[in-house]
Amino acid sequence: MKVAVLAGDGIGPEIVAQALKVLRTLARDGLRIELEEAPFGGAGYDAHGDPLPETTLKLARQADAVLCGAVGGPKYDTLPRAQRPEQGILRIRKELGLFANLRPAVLYPELVGASTLKPEVVSGLDLMIIRELTGDIYFGEPRGRRKNASGAREGFDTMHYSEPEIRRIAEIGFRTAAKRNKKLCSVDKENVLETSRLWREVVSEVGKDYPQVEVSHMYVDNAAMQLVRNPRQFDVIVTGNLFGDILSDEASMLTGSIGMLPSASLDARAKGLYEPIHGSAPDIAGKNLANPLATILSSAMMLRYTFNQDEWAYRIEAAVKNVLARSYRTADIYEAGTRKVGTNEMGDAVVAEL
Repeated sequence: MKVAVLAGDGIGPEIVAQALKVLRTLARDGLRIELEEAPFGGAGYDAHGDPLPETTLKLARQADAVLCGAVGGPKYDTLPRAQRPEQGILRIRKELGLFANLRPAVLYPELVGASTLKPEVVSGLDLMIIRELTGDIYFGEPRGRRKNASGAREGFDTMHYSEPEIRRIAEIGFRTAAKRNKKLCSVDKENVLETSRLWREVVSEVGKDYPQVEVSHMYVDNAAMQLVRNPRQFDVIVTGNLFGDILSDEASMLTGSIGMLPSASLDARAKGLYEPIHGSAPDIAGKNLANPLATILSSAMMLRYTFNQDEWAYRIEAAVKNVLARSYRTADIYEAGTRKVGTNEMGDAVVAEL
């Protein structure tokens, strides 16, 4: 199993290093895995003048999966748009055909106090948001800026989805729900948008092939409210690129810290890019403060979704649960009475549990 490792910028190299410690520990136990690193994001620009250098893209194409850190930082903010680190992420998703973004939001019992919601509202939270990743208003054409007839500046973007794009993400959603609690909520804005009307029609059609899955539809504004009112009503949410971008970040904070949440971006054959959902946090880079658990859990998702190695994935997840049960905490999830540790110490604790 060949994995391209793209550590990126800011805290990226620190947190990815902890995930690599975990994977190498499993390799000593018999997991057959090959890891190869390459520059990406700001590091790619620094090395080759491109956030996605050709050599990095070649490695990503050859690999079975990609493990990513985080990209970006203030030093790159003045670069032309095409050269900014974030463009590396958008381009690699497009080049690899990664259209399905899976973001679990799980609240560990030990972290209930870290959530901003009341324990009775959020305890037991375990939901999956599946976001379409390569269509919608982010990629629709035409787009641009112009002056209107009166000379005023205006900007325009096009929301666009085709039936095949909706159908394939719906299939991922229903297959995922069938393996979980058999509930799928499709989120759209069907009362306003033609794009959403097509979305709802196609999702409903796909749902007929999955009679074991209970299907519901919800407007995105209501879904945003329900996530903080009664988040446990959801099992799997499937939605478009724009709505998914917003809702998945909202859901991430229900768990107490964005530093706890992994993600997967998959193609049609389950090749994936795996990364924590947080950013590069340049303000704490190099200070041994970052929480590596989201990246470690991303490596578990990689073993499960791309390599079908559920046993190895479970070992990682169980080790993380045990570390939390032993009261190890990085600064973002620290509470009085727990043991505050740094990035390296948290990685070592997970390895010790393994």
